Amino acid sequence: MDIFNALMAGFATAVTPVNLLWALVGCALGTAVGVLPGIGPAVAVAMLLPITAKVDVTASMIFFSGIYYGAMYGGSTTSILLNTPGETASMVTAMEGNKMAKSGRAGAALATAAIGSFVAGTFATVVVTLFAPYVADFAVKLGPPEYFMLMVLAFTTVSAVLGQSSLRGMTSLFVGLAAGLIGMDQISGAARYTGGKMELMDGIDIVLVAVGLFAVAEVLYAAMYEGKVEESQNKLTRVYMSKRDWKRSWPAWLRGTLLGTPFGCIPAGGTEIPTFLSYATEKKLAKGEDKAEFGKSGAIEGVAGPEAANNATVTAALIPLLTLGIPTSNTTAVLLGAFQNYGINPGPQLFTSSAALVWALIASLYIGNVMLLVLNLPMVGLWVKLLKIPRPQLYAGILIFATVGAYGMRQSAFDLFLLYGIGVLGVIMRRFDFPTAPVVVGMILGPLAEAQMRNAVSIGEGSWMIFLQRPMSLTLIIIVLAVLIVPRVLKRMSKSREEAAGA
Repeated sequence: MDIFNALMAGFATAVTPVNLLWALVGCALGTAVGVLPGIGPAVAVAMLLPITAKVDVTASMIFFSGIYYGAMYGGSTTSILLNTPGETASMVTAMEGNKMAKSGRAGAALATAAIGSFVAGTFATVVVTLFAPYVADFAVKLGPPEYFMLMVLAFTTVSAVLGQSSLRGMTSLFVGLAAGLIGMDQISGAARYTGGKMELMDGIDIVLVAVGLFAVAEVLYAAMYEGKVEESQNKLTRVYMSKRDWKRSWPAWLRGTLLGTPFGCIPAGGTEIPTFLSYATEKKLAKGEDKAEFGKSGAIEGVAGPEAANNATVTAALIPLLTLGIPTSNTTAVLLGAFQNYGINPGPQLFTSSAALVWALIASLYIGNVMLLVLNLPMVGLWVKLLKIPRPQLYAGILIFATVGAYGMRQSAFDLFLLYGIGVLGVIMRRFDFPTAPVVVGMILGPLAEAQMRNAVSIGEGSWMIFLQRPMSLTLIIIVLAVLIVPRVLKRMSKSREEAAGA
């Protein structure tokens, strides 16, 4: 009852006209920024920090939460229409969503992404409301061995599911892991593989890699190999979801939500693990003609599940931020900075020291979710009109946005050379059928996995048995082995049966 009363007090604060206006502006700005390739929510929040310097603290937090949410909603738009993720979280959505757009189902893809985001965001907000302190208590008990095995699970899932060949998937993953080693060692602080370039001391920016591998590579590949693309490839048959689309989407929304929420609660960081796990789950569960659409004309489950998992994770990530003061992404790190600008320190005492602010923020998430659904669904038709832009002008626009976005991060010409170098690598990988997504996952999780592995071995006093001695990490090892072995055993058995039947 105390939680209910506190939430009602939060709604009373959040629904004042001024705060509602800030929520609306934040949602609209966040969606607009999410649509721009190369400029993610972290950059948006950082750029807009000075605007609210003299605004009431509650209004500014509501404004930032609107941007935070809106950018995640908007990130799926360019992923689906242009195959250009503005954030790594939208990367998985691009794989099936862009194929749906090219086969004339862009409207259905955008609609399922928006509704899935609403369902997942609302569910995760309820979890934040009810269970924040309790989930944080459990998350604190996980140590480096568990975090390392979680990341190994992500690596095996990515390499096993993406692409036509597991070997190619693993090769792409190791390229990403190698690139993730560039920069300063997280433990010792020594520079590694920088070639004497100061710009590489902090490593290669992940947004740069995502934009280069997806946006720039898409444009260069089209220019070099596709020649004149027939306009029929961009046909649009309908704007909204059919009855069959609804039937296929709602189980994926629920599965994605249930996968994403726990990952957001754990302060290990990143939406990559749940989104890839969701994609893997949907691909495994699909049957018949639904399964045949994966990687070809685009399967709607491959958009609905990962997008729901992404938004559930993003919302639930507020639990470690508010209760532990641990930011699990670039955006939550900037939000933490925004809190500290106002002299507020997120942590176990926040729910007592700044209760009114926290509950107003949580209430604004419910309001923002509804606002974003109302904003996004009617605009599906408008976004789909992007497909009517002639290809040369559209590709030129993508290159301009990608270049401006990359240069705007650090105002560095070196970043531009790096961006186009990564774009050329993306073209080569696409030409020889190497999946590009594992590169990004390897880059993001590689340094984290390395640090957690070294910490885990230190806890075990140099012994690797630490991973077998802890129940949670042992369970994760068994799951990893199952992911690697079970599909191959089943495939071998089915092949033996076919040979026996043929004989």
